[in-house]
Amino acid sequence: VAAAPAAPAAPSGAQIASPMVGTFYRSPGPGEPAFVEEGQRIEVGQVLCILEAMKLFNEFKAEQAGTIRRILVEDGSPVEFGQPLFELDPSGG
Repeated sequence: VAAAPAAPAAPSGAQIASPMVGTFYRSPGPGEPAFVEEGQRIEVGQVLCILEAMKLFNEFKAEQAGTIRRILVEDGSPVEFGQPLFELDPSGG
């Protein structure tokens, strides 16, 4: 018997949460490459995404280095304060 679908798998790394309510954008503009991709190594201070609130576009930068395991939000989606945006493997693996 197959198990019922469960909640998303518990994060195996650190989660990077939204510091504000706004709209999540993966790239600097339409048709432009995303700031980060799953599996990519990131460094402290690297731009991860843009969070738009009240027509102000805020670059959201990494506070720790590691590897992006998963991107948890779709481009253009509204996000809440404290909502996980990325799953990070701080060991880099």
